[in-house]
Amino acid sequence: MSATADPADKSNPANRLGFTTGQVIQELGYDEDCDQELREGVEDVTGTELVDEDYDDVADGVLLWHREEDGDLADALVDALQYLAEGGLVWLLTPKTGRDGHVEAHEIAEAAETAGLAQTSSVSMAKDWAGTRLASPKAARSGKR
Repeated sequence: MSATADPADKSNPANRLGFTTGQVIQELGYDEDCDQELREGVEDVTGTELVDEDYDDVADGVLLWHREEDGDLADALVDALQYLAEGGLVWLLTPKTGRDGHVEAHEIAEAAETAGLAQTSSVSMAKDWAGTRLASPKAARSGKR
């Protein structure tokens, strides 16, 4: 991890997430299939290590890795909000179409709505993972990142 990483570095996929130096990012749903380059990129951008599900303080953002077989997505999103700071973002990372564990777009939209979140964008984040940016409706309306 490099605390001096250049946030303008286009080769770091984490730059697309909108995280900034000093933010605490909680990672949920980690498993060996998660994209290590993206994880390390987030640490480079923020200059802090990712914290896990045992973290019990306020986080500025959440990376939620979720696969179809991981259970109810709405419940996972509600859990992700437990320690999220006001205006914080949840990045839902799901396997891309055709990959094991893919989650359909309509399922993501329904789960986000159930959890009280607004889907604001979707991007390809890594070779096998797509990212969906979710925000509280208030943060989504204000354009807050």
